[in-house]
Amino acid sequence: MSVRRTATALIASAVAMLVLSGCEAPRPERTVATATPSVAAPTSPSPTPTATVAPLVGKYSPTGDLTALANDLAAPWSIAPVGDDGILVSERDSAQIVLVDPTGQKRVIGSVGGVAASGEGGLLGLAVHGDGAERRLFVYFTTADDNRVVSFPLTVTGASLSFGPATEVITGLPKASNHNGGRIAFGPDGLLYITTGDANQRDRAQDVDYLGGKILRVDAAGSVPADNPIASSPVYSLGHRNPQGIAWSTDGTMFAAEFGQDTWDELNIIEPGANYGWPDVEGVDSADTRFVAPIAHWATDDASPSGIAVVGDTVFMAGLGGERLWTIDPTEGAQTREFFAGQLGRIRDVYSVGDGSLWLITNNTDGRGEPRPGDDTLYRVTLAPTSG
Repeated sequence: MSVRRTATALIASAVAMLVLSGCEAPRPERTVATATPSVAAPTSPSPTPTATVAPLVGKYSPTGDLTALANDLAAPWSIAPVGDDGILVSERDSAQIVLVDPTGQKRVIGSVGGVAASGEGGLLGLAVHGDGAERRLFVYFTTADDNRVVSFPLTVTGASLSFGPATEVITGLPKASNHNGGRIAFGPDGLLYITTGDANQRDRAQDVDYLGGKILRVDAAGSVPADNPIASSPVYSLGHRNPQGIAWSTDGTMFAAEFGQDTWDELNIIEPGANYGWPDVEGVDSADTRFVAPIAHWATDDASPSGIAVVGDTVFMAGLGGERLWTIDPTEGAQTREFFAGQLGRIRDVYSVGDGSLWLITNNTDGRGEPRPGDDTLYRVTLAPTSG
């Protein structure tokens, strides 16, 4: 099936630690006592790490050491590496793609046309796919009429890196002032996974003909894979409220973090065709066998999760309202720990670099946080194996 289509045409009738939390509306945010990490001065970005190693195994936790890689970002939302060229960051409201190069210098490489930033909508998820002349930048964003994913060829490299004209991947995804989802990532199978929020149509998260409240799966051109769980449909899983984090472990297990309503944010293991219960259930307390229960849940004041990453046996989850980084060990009954509580403010995204460190990006300038000097900031955090 072709790429340039609306979401309606795509749908046939048919059907380490991380979490997600309720609506991104302001909530009381408590500060939890924790050891104070050492944080490098945000006014002096350090070079971006480029080394990679073989996949890590075992359990990992942050050492507490943070290095600021770039400062003064405006409502940043997503992180995507571009190899030796550095790190791309999306700015939600400006619709700009910012490159942080290996020396720590920032440069706008272009603006995404058609972005209508309002509420939680705007320029959201980023993903880079392919190599060399085939390398493309995929973006998820809100327009005046819908949410959509488009791709751009990445042209040239280094100081001249930019992107070419847009090609539609999937359009017509539901939009609203909030619950827009927006995370995109290529899985181990080389296919594109897309999180969509329910766009305030909560009951329709259970409707397979509605692309909101879902995780979608398409190829890089937007066509529906033949082995998707619902024939001719991009729907991969349903019953989600507002998922904003997806990542995979080295064994191929897919995790997703999801905002809950007023009670529980969730971390789920995603299986094709599975139903995660929204709006009928929330958290792990339901015995309803129609729905898959999360492996962990959190009170919404403690999490409001967004991006996630997996290193070895550890899931790392960025907390917005909770203003902390969570780690979850799914091999030990989903044991959880928290780091940096109340010290960085809202954390929007986390990305595994592959060299035993993470990138974190704060989100204090989006109108819901309290900006600190240098905000918003892209950090590198070092990891260490745990004894567990």
